[in-house]
Amino acid sequence: MINFNQLRAFHEAARLQSFSAAARALHVTQPAITSHVRALEASLGVRLFRRRGRRMVLTETGALLFLQSREVFELERTMERTVAEVRSLERGVLRVGTTKTYSRHLMPSLTTQFHASHPGVRMVLDEGTSLDMCRSLLDLRNELAIVARVEGQPGVTFVPFREEKVVLVAAPAHPFAVRGSILFRELEGLPIITREEGSGVQTLTRACFDARGMTPDVVVETGNVEFIKEMVESGEALSFLVGSAVADDLALGRLVAVRIDDQDLTLDVNIAYLDEDTLSPAAAAFLELLLVEK
Repeated sequence: MINFNQLRAFHEAARLQSFSAAARALHVTQPAITSHVRALEASLGVRLFRRRGRRMVLTETGALLFLQSREVFELERTMERTVAEVRSLERGVLRVGTTKTYSRHLMPSLTTQFHASHPGVRMVLDEGTSLDMCRSLLDLRNELAIVARVEGQPGVTFVPFREEKVVLVAAPAHPFAVRGSILFRELEGLPIITREEGSGVQTLTRACFDARGMTPDVVVETGNVEFIKEMVESGEALSFLVGSAVADDLALGRLVAVRIDDQDLTLDVNIAYLDEDTLSPAAAAFLELLLVEK
């Protein structure tokens, strides 16, 4: 196996055609260069230089090795440039997980801001439930996640980011929509469309039912928010959704938000990651942006 310190000494001596010049370039003594070259020759079992007095030339083997060593150290310089570019955020890949709702209503503005500062960094956005995205951190598929807080995830750090109102939505002709407000117990026995297992909205609303000893009459469970809104608009059922996901529908009158007088429905949105010290430069920069945007 070739010793790279010895190879570097040989390469510089061959490039500069001088052991003393190689010593100055590598900031070592000339005897050190001589020792490295001799050790390399001994390990390879060939002579790399022919010497006569102060004159030295490469042997045929030495010339071939020099051509290949030049490629090695050019590659080394390329690798160093790559690492420097990643550290300075001139290039890199950022993997972020979030829910489908936040992907549509929250991430575009954040992505635009980040890309404006770091155009060379490519963002890979992963979507799923809050639980799925927390697990993606533990599986090392993503470095950061913007999700509802998920209990029972050892090793995951949650930093409060913002609060989202969860609203009960109904069709405009629904009796609840006409009344404008209800008590939570009035949902007993009414058809409900819920978000999928592992979503923050489902976890929050399920806890509200459980606290009252109620069991929701779930007719559909799905992660497709557009499907949920269509079903609610048709009058098939009621549903709980994040306010930002239905803001346009409420403004256009396609859906109506029903106030629940005896229950506050607020979802805590968090920035989640495993360990701040292990974040890549790109992830650390995006975390800094998120903390500013809190």
